[in-house]
Amino acid sequence: MTASHRSSPRSLTAEPSSALEGSIRVPGDKSISHRALIFGALAVGETRIEGLLEGEDVLATAEIMRQFGATVTRTGEGAWSVHGVGVGGLKEPEAPLDFGNSGTGARLIMGLVAGHPITATFIGDASLSRRPMGRVIDPLSLMGAHFHARDGGKMPLTLTGARPAMPITYRSPVASAQVKSAILLAGLNAPGETCVIEPVPTRDHTERMLRAFGAQVDTREGEGGLEIRLVGQPELTPCPITVPGDPSSAAFPVVAALIVPGSEVIVKGITLNPHRAGLYTTLMEMGGDIEVMNQRDEGGEPVADLRVRSSRLRGIDVPPARAASMIDEYPVLAIAAAFAEGETRMSGIHELRVKESDRIAATASGLRANGVKVHETEDSMTVEGRSGDVGGGGHVATHMDHRIAMSFLVMGLATQKPVTIDDGAMIATSFPDFTHLMRGLGASIIGQGQ
Repeated sequence: MTASHRSSPRSLTAEPSSALEGSIRVPGDKSISHRALIFGALAVGETRIEGLLEGEDVLATAEIMRQFGATVTRTGEGAWSVHGVGVGGLKEPEAPLDFGNSGTGARLIMGLVAGHPITATFIGDASLSRRPMGRVIDPLSLMGAHFHARDGGKMPLTLTGARPAMPITYRSPVASAQVKSAILLAGLNAPGETCVIEPVPTRDHTERMLRAFGAQVDTREGEGGLEIRLVGQPELTPCPITVPGDPSSAAFPVVAALIVPGSEVIVKGITLNPHRAGLYTTLMEMGGDIEVMNQRDEGGEPVADLRVRSSRLRGIDVPPARAASMIDEYPVLAIAAAFAEGETRMSGIHELRVKESDRIAATASGLRANGVKVHETEDSMTVEGRSGDVGGGGHVATHMDHRIAMSFLVMGLATQKPVTIDDGAMIATSFPDFTHLMRGLGASIIGQGQ
């Protein structure tokens, strides 16, 4: 178990701050970092990775790739080398696979194991053990994998891979890049063609990286949605990977710069993959002064710098179809909405109920604790903006959720009174240097052990 999951809760308080200023780089994209390690382990030869996110979730994936027989070595800050074992070459792990808090790692690697004739036990922390895995278990079972799980398909669970994996055509009932990626990973070691049909396009990092490693992946619009087709049993060839900045991590300094008066912040080198950029589109529609600069392509991903200035925001209706491109950013969007003029309505967000916490409930509770009115339904949240005049002074329960923790620390930088979160230890799962980086911009964040 990683350090933050063993440590006692660590409260943090964000105080009203003066203007935030500076130029920063946020950690490498978490989704791409997980996949770089996994595909490097499936290639024959050495894959070199630059800019890897060295948060606890990704480090757990690195250790698990070692348990499968890959040689995974850190060669410098954010620099890693992976000597892979090839598709079909995974060895059976001798100990349980500990994912800590990482739902992405757990679901993707379930797909990986499902396509190999090995058995592995999946464990995680208390938060991960409450999260449903059925949406991945169902299609992987159709491919021939066998699961022994707790009621509701929850971890800990034991998975025995297919002998051999069977290619399937699967129409996903939910818009989930994790489900799609798990099926494609299982399909790598299956003969023939595996097809996933998505009702709404989701982030496509898996497809982009598979092509970079030499797999044949075709994407086209079909009658039932977007069809992603993979030809199984390729020989993956190593390729260098440069991991761009994570747009989900960049969301926190970006929203902080928008709501703290007088701020001007530049965030360098984040991916603006169209399946990940929904928050930035939304913030601009709300009147956010966000300038996209120096657009380029790095490793198949569109990358840019952002210049962000404090802005008078206005409430909007966020299109439900945009949810898949910003599902992790709704808590911090709700913070921006609290400072906007008028109501911001967010719908089609039921997926937030089954994240690290019930993020709709956790976000609504935290907003109310700080004097903001919010209305929630099973799949929506409406925030009544206070035109920049947010009282604050609340104590927020994070429910072991890193994004709830960071969102309300951002809120406290612009409220009338400080905002305190009950525990910031889990922030290290995705953004280990969050408090240090934000203080470098001028944010006042204080707390135990900081």
